Amino acid sequence: MAGVTQTTARPDPLTLLRDRWRDRSPGLGAGLLGGAVAGVLGLASCAALVTLLWISSPYPDSGPEGALHVAASLWVLAHGAELVRADTLAGVPAPMGVTPLLLVLLPVWLLHRAARDATDPGDGVGLAVGSGVGAGAAARLAGESGLRDAAPPPVSSRFAWVGVVTGYLSVAAPVVVYASGGELRPSLWWTALCLPLVAMGAAGAGVWTAFGRPGGPVGRALRVLPRDLRELMVEPDARLGAATRAAGAGAAVLVGGGALLVAVSLVWHGAAAQDAFLRLTEGWSGRFAVLLLCLALVPNAAVWAAVYALGPGFVLGAGHVVHPFSSAPAPLLPPFPLLAAVPDAGPGTPLHWAAGSVPLVAGVVVGWFTARAATGAPVAGAAAGPEGGAGAGDGAGVWSWRRTVWAAVVAAVLCGGLVALLAAFAGGPLGSAGLARFGPVWWQAGGAALAWVVVPAVPVALVVRGWRGRGAASREAAGASVPEVAPESGKAAEEGGRRWGWASVRVPSPGRWWKRGEGGDAGGAGAAEDEDAVPYGLYDDEDGDAPYDLLPADPPAEPPSRG
Repeated sequence: MAGVTQTTARPDPLTLLRDRWRDRSPGLGAGLLGGAVAGVLGLASCAALVTLLWISSPYPDSGPEGALHVAASLWVLAHGAELVRADTLAGVPAPMGVTPLLLVLLPVWLLHRAARDATDPGDGVGLAVGSGVGAGAAARLAGESGLRDAAPPPVSSRFAWVGVVTGYLSVAAPVVVYASGGELRPSLWWTALCLPLVAMGAAGAGVWTAFGRPGGPVGRALRVLPRDLRELMVEPDARLGAATRAAGAGAAVLVGGGALLVAVSLVWHGAAAQDAFLRLTEGWSGRFAVLLLCLALVPNAAVWAAVYALGPGFVLGAGHVVHPFSSAPAPLLPPFPLLAAVPDAGPGTPLHWAAGSVPLVAGVVVGWFTARAATGAPVAGAAAGPEGGAGAGDGAGVWSWRRTVWAAVVAAVLCGGLVALLAAFAGGPLGSAGLARFGPVWWQAGGAALAWVVVPAVPVALVVRGWRGRGAASREAAGASVPEVAPESGKAAEEGGRRWGWASVRVPSPGRWWKRGEGGDAGGAGAAEDEDAVPYGLYDDEDGDAPYDLLPADPPAEPPSRG
């Protein structure tokens, strides 16, 4: 025993450092890995497609290195960055900035998925604790099950977002450097601007989705606005989310209507489109490449057609504007199938003017969605007033006409901004001089969308609000004496020979305590038929459906006070 020396096992310093770094920044490592994997997958998809087309091409002028340079530049173009073509007849580099919108979906989806997975590890523990909304419930659940010590540390949204963006940009940086050596190279200025913005925006949307799309960050971002304006937009009657949904529906109708216009025009000019498709190339691989390019540019064509229906139209080079009242297509355009859908040169006809029905329908849709929000959202404690809440004659939860008009105007502004953003991405230069501009002008598209949408949206919202408001008021009057009680939400207790209980009453909100006669089933299905049931008090609950453990198990002897 004298020769035995006791030693203490000490962990590796690198292991201690790694564990300490992981505990202090949970989610950063997963975010770095997820962002890097997203970048590699997007680049590999572009490289595989370009390499397949290069191998199958009967005229492979460049070697594999040239194909890889094109793949890297194409991946950078998918982020909205502008490319520069160095090999031109004039010897002057020519920009190429028309980004296929369908190509943008790949990096955005990969970034969104990586950020969502890095924020939510899959067991829901980090998500609930970090969200702030379900943090208390998750903590109680972990404490009751005895798994608090075994649970992983909560994932920080900030670290997850930073990790995904950093990992993605660490892959993008060498790719940009490599692509700069090809004939089709990315513009460094546009790359430095667009790539980080796309990465930060898509990753932020992924983190937001992982936390259940809470409205807290939006409210904090709007604190810079004046208080009155912020209350009109967010609290509590004209929530910004309702206007955003209406604006999204209007923009979707505009783009969908534009796609329908493109399809009709292609069918009308079917012979010209087929001739352009066959004239571009003779090999099947080349025609397959042209077909893929046309598919990638279909969303661009839909946006162009939507702006055409709005009135400003689009340009096909300097001095060649196409809109419903006249069309002056450029005479030196290449034979491309989608360009065959451009209206023939000359003044507009009633058939071209009929395209104005697309923005008209979009305005009606925005008004309808606004009216649905105005009559479908319950307003807690809404009192009759000239400026807020539900006015006189309105049903419970029905916005006043001023708030409805304001919500419709906000939705129209958001719709115009969204259309302007799509127009800016859908167009760009295809060269210099006469080819310096292709597509719609973003500020003209946004202004026209605002004007077209706000004119029908406001009266439609008011009319539909009045129609649905009367129905809501009649339903409320019918349910005032016999409220609708959730059958599964009651609790009962015996006290003094009478039965008491509480229930979550859905019409109207919030929930109420009910006093029951003998033999009544408090909170059950027969509660509405109990003639002795009378309202006994109120409890405050914003959603009108508070969990059971937030209320006392036994009713108090006196009416509970509010707040």
